[in-house]
Amino acid sequence: MDDTAPSRLITGIGELTTQDPELGTSHAAALVIEGDRIAWIGPASSAPAADASLDVHGRAVLPGWVDSHTHLVFAGDRSAEFAERMAGRPYAAGGIMTTVAATRAASEAELRAGARRLRAEAAAGGTTTIEAKTGYGLDVETEARLARVGAEVADVVTFLGAHLVPPGLDRREYLDLVTGPMLAAVAPHVHFVDVFCEAGAFDVDESREVLLAGRAAGLALTVHGNQLGESGGVRLAVELGAASVDHVNHLSAADVDALAGSGTVATILPGADLSTREALAPARLLADAGVALAIASNCNPGTSYTTSMQFCVATAVLQHRLSLEEALAAATTGGARALGLDRGPDAVGTLRVGGPADLQLLDAPSVAHIPYRPGVPLTIATWRRGVLERSPRLAPPLE
Repeated sequence: MDDTAPSRLITGIGELTTQDPELGTSHAAALVIEGDRIAWIGPASSAPAADASLDVHGRAVLPGWVDSHTHLVFAGDRSAEFAERMAGRPYAAGGIMTTVAATRAASEAELRAGARRLRAEAAAGGTTTIEAKTGYGLDVETEARLARVGAEVADVVTFLGAHLVPPGLDRREYLDLVTGPMLAAVAPHVHFVDVFCEAGAFDVDESREVLLAGRAAGLALTVHGNQLGESGGVRLAVELGAASVDHVNHLSAADVDALAGSGTVATILPGADLSTREALAPARLLADAGVALAIASNCNPGTSYTTSMQFCVATAVLQHRLSLEEALAAATTGGARALGLDRGPDAVGTLRVGGPADLQLLDAPSVAHIPYRPGVPLTIATWRRGVLERSPRLAPPLE
């Protein structure tokens, strides 16, 4: 903590959810921010003096969301495809190429502006840590651009050159491109390698090749798996010790057992489940089996065009049948674990003394209002590393 930084007291917290196993949830609470860290947490009646203070009048405070799966950097619009799907056309992975064409045609400045807009939108909804994938370039030049922009906008960047084999290209030649020149071009800007292990994209052997090449380049592993069927992506993720496997809509008993005995996080993407009208990811089954869960927005123009983690948490409770406590953990500490950001002094997803001052304020007395009032934008302030990022609704309600 920076002893020279001004201290700020947030007091009058009606319900403080820390996601820290020792601190738990408290009422009539307060906390002090110094610089980018939390310096004190305790009862409002015992709060120390600070350089500035804000009384939130009984509102709820909780950690900022950790959104561990997004595709923030893209160009174009696929609302017509969405409308067709809502009219009965089944989802297929090939729609990705519509976004690829628009993204290749966009300038780096246009891509940066779009990604920054979405990052700001996410922050307005309480997201303080966010991941972004490449994967809408599918050639060396554009994938490198997406990686550079992603590194400017997001906290964690993932290489997803293995999103789809572009039409007209030989599969073997494209895999060699992904694992060779494309990987080399993006490696300085990314942290993870990902692959769409699914029918119509990459099979298990091809996916393993991509992941092992990424590991050899020093990247951590994650997998798009089992979204459209039992693709083998889950078992591959567990086999290779991937940090997470995401989507997990279609699982066999063996898949669930494999996840339960592993360190791999199963990330559910409620927005995509609703938009594609796929079977909902069996979150209740996974939780009961002891599988570590994360919830992410999967923000992308084709199948989940939302940055609202609040919406995803509410949906996980109302539709996927997680408890509120399970959903909150999955959207904070679960996301942190999926990104490898759950350890050390900079671990995110929790509120604790000495930890990052990443938190959000709800215009509600408790976190129960998130699923209780679905669709209502409850977050009225977000602090990221101690900086108030969004407050257009903050002053009037608190005067």
